Amino acid sequence: MSGGEVAGILVAVFWAILVSFLAVVLVRLAQVLKAAGKLVAEVTEQAVPLLADASTTVRSARTQLDRVDAIASDVQEVTSNASALSSTVASAFGGPLVKVAAFGYGVRKALGKTDPAPAGAPPKTSRRTVIVGRTVPSARRRKQKG
Repeated sequence: MSGGEVAGILVAVFWAILVSFLAVVLVRLAQVLKAAGKLVAEVTEQAVPLLADASTTVRSARTQLDRVDAIASDVQEVTSNASALSSTVASAFGGPLVKVAAFGYGVRKALGKTDPAPAGAPPKTSRRTVIVGRTVPSARRRKQKG
């Protein structure tokens, strides 16, 4: 065997090793691609029902929000009606009631009657001030303070 033949055999062996290494890599790559395909199929199988459920939930939430919007508009209308009624009652009865109350107060003051004590309060008694063992009437006490 000459040197060229030995070199040719060595090159052929290296090519055979290289081709077998590339074959192993391609087989592994094919297995990885199959596993990725299975994974994508499983994810798709699980994702489609989840997306359908999410879509149903969003539709239900939209329906509920429409109902809440209707309720809120009704409440707003009731509030505006109550406000209008309140202002109408205040304008219709407020002025005359204040006048009647003021008239009654004036009549009581004119007749000399005082306001009644609140329920549960002790009756008012005249207070006296004691100065060095003697009692001073309330009229004199006012003169001493002022």
